[in-house]
Amino acid sequence: MNRLNGQIKEITVSGSLSLVAVELSDLSIMQSIVIDTPDTASYLHQGADIQLLFKETEVILGTAEAYQISLQNRIMGHVVSIEKGTLISKVSLATAVGDIIAVISTAAAEQLSLSQNMDVLAMIKQNQIMLSS
Repeated sequence: MNRLNGQIKEITVSGSLSLVAVELSDLSIMQSIVIDTPDTASYLHQGADIQLLFKETEVILGTAEAYQISLQNRIMGHVVSIEKGTLISKVSLATAVGDIIAVISTAAAEQLSLSQNMDVLAMIKQNQIMLSS
């Protein structure tokens, strides 16, 4: 499980859902959609210290020029190591906000020509990030 530390900057509520904007140590913003509101969860308030949690299998990697896509949670980093298996590869990244692990298919790792020290863009869907106080 990947863990990044941040602070809640903004909460937008719609019904029983909240879009929570979290500022990370490098001042970048990550967003998470949660099934809670400030009325139902005491940890949801502006200024609260929070952890962003997301599975290694939910990290999408990109290289070079990014296409226009809807993923808004983006973190630049570089490849520290790659453990290639027959089907699955584990890619360890170093970023300004902490280390991130991505588990992707070996075919995808080869298609991207991933190598140590290569710059990559890690992306995570908003609905795949959990919050923990």
